[in-house]
Amino acid sequence: MGVRKRERAEAIKEAKKTQYFAKLNNCPTSPRKMRLVADLIRGEKIDTALNILRFSKKEASGRLEKLLLSAIANWQAKNEEASIEDADLFIKEIRVDGGTMLKRLRPAPQGRAHRIRKRSNHVTLVLGANDNTQS
Repeated sequence: MGVRKRERAEAIKEAKKTQYFAKLNNCPTSPRKMRLVADLIRGEKIDTALNILRFSKKEASGRLEKLLLSAIANWQAKNEEASIEDADLFIKEIRVDGGTMLKRLRPAPQGRAHRIRKRSNHVTLVLGANDNTQS
């Protein structure tokens, strides 16, 4: 059983060498608001996605733009000899999950209290490269 587990861990490690991703944890924006912006750039090429994020009015777009630039930098670190223009990178996957929730109480009439949930989220962005241009 230990051998299989080790082999699986090595296979996952090899797969991560060819994946280029960036993660944003505990971002203090509700997941619903972040998903609105994430849906705009899912599947887009990185040039188009950066333009969409740069000119979007949403507050979450600034955070996602920074995350996309981080994922591009991660790709450059693994592919120092290749250029971004030739790689034809696109956003393969972008996932927004709920993070920790800060729970606060707000006073309400007649001695009661209402609970306020300050939500946060985790964003995972995975880049994909079209391999038909590389030799």
